[in-house]
Amino acid sequence: MAIDFALAAVLAALGSSLVSTAAHKVPSVLRYLAFPLLAVSGAAATVAGFMVMGNGEVLVTTLPVGLPWLEWQIRVDVLSALFLTIIGIVTFAVAIFGPGYVREYEHGQHPLAQLGIFTGLFITGMLLVVMANDAFLFMIAWELMSLSSYFLVMFHHEQAANRRAGFLYLLMAHVGGLAILLGYGVLATFGDGFSFDAMRAAPLTPLWASVAFALTFVGFGMKAGLVPLHAWLPEAHPVAPSHISALMSGVMLKVAIYGFIRVTLDLIGDVHWGWGVVALLIGSISALLGVLYALQQNDLKRLLAYSSIENIGIIFLALGMALVFLGTGLPKLGAIALVAALFHTFNHAIFKSLLFLGAGNIVQRTHEQNLERMGGLLTRLPYTGFFFLIGCMSIAALPPFNGFASEWLTFQAALQAAELKNGVLRALIPFTAAMLALTGALALACFVKAYGVAFLGQPRSRRVRHARKTAYGMRFAQGLLATICVLAGVFPNVVVNLLDTIPRMLTGTGLQSATTQGWLWLTPVAPGVASYSAPLVLVGILVTWLIAWWFSHPRGARSVRRGPAWDCGFGPLGPTMQYTSTSFAMPIRRIFAPVWGIEEKIERQVDEYGLRVSRLSHQQRVYDRSWAALYEPIARWVQFAARRVSRLQQGNIRVYIAYSFFTLLLLLWVIS
Repeated sequence: MAIDFALAAVLAALGSSLVSTAAHKVPSVLRYLAFPLLAVSGAAATVAGFMVMGNGEVLVTTLPVGLPWLEWQIRVDVLSALFLTIIGIVTFAVAIFGPGYVREYEHGQHPLAQLGIFTGLFITGMLLVVMANDAFLFMIAWELMSLSSYFLVMFHHEQAANRRAGFLYLLMAHVGGLAILLGYGVLATFGDGFSFDAMRAAPLTPLWASVAFALTFVGFGMKAGLVPLHAWLPEAHPVAPSHISALMSGVMLKVAIYGFIRVTLDLIGDVHWGWGVVALLIGSISALLGVLYALQQNDLKRLLAYSSIENIGIIFLALGMALVFLGTGLPKLGAIALVAALFHTFNHAIFKSLLFLGAGNIVQRTHEQNLERMGGLLTRLPYTGFFFLIGCMSIAALPPFNGFASEWLTFQAALQAAELKNGVLRALIPFTAAMLALTGALALACFVKAYGVAFLGQPRSRRVRHARKTAYGMRFAQGLLATICVLAGVFPNVVVNLLDTIPRMLTGTGLQSATTQGWLWLTPVAPGVASYSAPLVLVGILVTWLIAWWFSHPRGARSVRRGPAWDCGFGPLGPTMQYTSTSFAMPIRRIFAPVWGIEEKIERQVDEYGLRVSRLSHQQRVYDRSWAALYEPIARWVQFAARRVSRLQQGNIRVYIAYSFFTLLLLLWVIS
């Protein structure tokens, strides 16, 4: 039954793509047919995921398509089920959000048929990736996911920056895909087959296992956005339509994590602790640099894109700990770290999708994406402001929201480093945990800035001042994801119970005592070591808030007269007297100045007598140092090689015939 729901999800997504072909003549097809079919697809995928995680079964079937000697094989186990659930929930929310969001495109010049067709294909590709049971279907689905998302990134193709972002994304997607294909090639060679069952039985030597790990780590890490392979992510995510940004950041990055876990812990199987060290270091660096770059962004969607790099880093940090523990013979601790990584994967999918949908609502209603031109949106978009606040508190890991629960589990896994016998590893894990703590503090500052500048204070532009109300579907989609953020944070035991089936399948060991104290307490190691009760934390917060509210609202004769804030004699407060996004981040920019490349320019204009400054302007550009350190040298080398190769182009047909002749001689010599 569950696999029928999973296949129904694929068919509904394909149906959505098919009916969207009529959108170029009848634009309302997207709202009344395509998005409802996506909602069906999301609901079916969610049901299938919950059914499989609930009973822990493994479902396998074969589709009557593929190569004559290799039909497409489908497998849904608990690992696939988790990611089916993630895809399903976010797809359902996007399908509810989409009709209100695309309404303004119906009378414009943008190709709505392109948007609908490739959205359906994008979701189809992601569903098939997590269901594939052979490398052939996996790579076809992976390419379908990558190519369709490229056309979605290029939706606003009239802008040169968007075309550049799309080209960069396509280029790096195919480089990553090639690395994954080579990794599967290693496994298929030793396993004598392209099916995952054959690869699981492959007798890999430690050297070739490490080669396969390195290739897949690069391939999946590039798609996930790990530093320094992240260059495409902050370029592509902000330029796509906002509901597509939610799918890319909230779901597509998680599909890359699925692929990494599937290959490393399932297909390769025998884990080496050195792989964990690589994932630990790259993950912690990605988390810290991601949040530092997010702090310096004034573009709201670009800020959220860099924040995705931070959270992907946190997930890989937890996965690295899991690999270290498993590789050193501590499967119980490895299970804790793996559950922490999976929990944060689920949480990030939910709250990052919520934040991107909120950003899309802001952009649609104000036509502003720059934080420096926002302000006061809470009074104009109250529902979006409330739901966006929940997303900000979740991503900043504040209790009792879901982000806190998964990061707390990650810290609990790190605190068990004393069990390791290797002194270097015992020192490395606390160091990366300290970097995670610093990342958490910076993430809190980042989203205090984002929310405060955008929603509080006074409007900084006319468009923001006249922002319109939100469509009901867009409100509902944000409310749904915000509710999941709260429920997953208040009742983490329910989620941990479902996730515990995954390490039991992959490693044979699960969390022994995580939920032995019932639904009230989460005890990942043991009740006497560490415990967390999110319901009690929520009760404490509510009681404290009620007490504070009571004493801040006196009754009767003690009532306080309210008036405007004291303005120090300078006249009424105005938008220019508020903190800007740039000024809020300035202290952190000064502290971590070597991290960024910063170009800062201040221009002063004085009056005709040179006595008084009449105008002051400040310009700042923050750029990613990885461009200058890694990508620009590669670009120069490619251009140099291209100029040398171009000399082969003589314009003479006899020379070209000679090239062909000598090439044939060489091939005959090689073959013989």
